[in-house]
Amino acid sequence: MYASVISDPFAHFSFGIGAAYGALPPLWQFAFAIAFGLAIGSFVAMVAHRLPIMLERAWHLEISEATGQPAKTDALPARYNLCVPRSACPHCGHVLRAYENIPVLSYVLLRGRCSACHAPIGARYPLIELASGALAALALAFYGPTGAGLAAFGFTVTLLAMSAIDAQTRLLPDSLTLPLLWAGLIVNFGDTFATLRAAVAGAIAGYLFLWCIYWLFRFARGVEGMGYGDFKLLAALGAWLGWAALPQIVLIAAVTGAAVGLIAMGSGRLRFEEPLPFGPFLALGGAITLFGGTPFFHLLGA
Repeated sequence: MYASVISDPFAHFSFGIGAAYGALPPLWQFAFAIAFGLAIGSFVAMVAHRLPIMLERAWHLEISEATGQPAKTDALPARYNLCVPRSACPHCGHVLRAYENIPVLSYVLLRGRCSACHAPIGARYPLIELASGALAALALAFYGPTGAGLAAFGFTVTLLAMSAIDAQTRLLPDSLTLPLLWAGLIVNFGDTFATLRAAVAGAIAGYLFLWCIYWLFRFARGVEGMGYGDFKLLAALGAWLGWAALPQIVLIAAVTGAAVGLIAMGSGRLRFEEPLPFGPFLALGGAITLFGGTPFFHLLGA
C-alpha cells in the first residue's frame, strides 16, 4: 500500500523506463531499488568525506587572497573535488581498484581493511551505503515506482549526507541546505508532498522559528546555542513537507537529541558544555514525517 501524495507532477515518469520498472515483480523492484540506493550511498559517503575538505580549502584560499599569505592546502593535490582524485586509502595512498569499490561487498570481502597496507577502514562508509539502500527501499515501499518516490529518495539521501557531515564536523554546508530548500519548493510547485502555499510558509516558519530560539538563547546565556545551518535545514524541511510538519519534526529532533545527549554524557563521550550537532536529529524528524505523516499535528485537532 503506497502512501498518498497530494498529486504526482512527475506522472510522465510512468512512461519509458519508469513503466518498464513498474511492470517488474515487486521483489525485483525492491532489489533494483536497494542496489541503486547502495550505489548512491557510495557517492554520499564520498561527498560526506570530501565536501568539508573542499570547503576548508576554499576558506584557506580566500584568506590567502585577502592576506597575501600562502594557503594551507599543501597536503592536498592540485585538483581536489567530488570527481578527482580517485578514491584511495587515507593511510598509504593506495588507489582503490574497481572491485575494491563495490558498496558494502568490498568492505566485507576486505574485512574492513586496506588491501595494500591492511590499515582499518572506517565502518562509516558501509553504514552510509546501507542507510542509503534502506532509504531507497522505504521510498519505493511508501510511494511506489513513481516520480514522487524518486523525489522522496533524493530528499532523504540528501538528509543522510548532511547528517554525516554535521556529525563529524558540526557543519551544515550551504551547498546542500540551500539547494534542498529550493528543490522542495520546486517539487511542491505541483503540490506533491504539500501544497505550494504550505511549502512556502514552511520554509519561512522553519527558518524563523530556530532563528528566534537562537537569539533568545544568546540573550539568556550569552553564547550561541546552534548554528545558522540548522535554520536553513529546518527551512528546507518545511519547504518539502509544509508548515504543518514542523512541530512534529522539532519535537522528534528535541526528544531524540536530548536522549542521545544524556546517554553520551552518561558514558563520558560528551561533556556538559560541549555542543551536540542538531542537524542529524532534524533530518531524522524530517524522514520520519515524510514516511509516517503528521499524527502529532492531527492530535492537536488541526
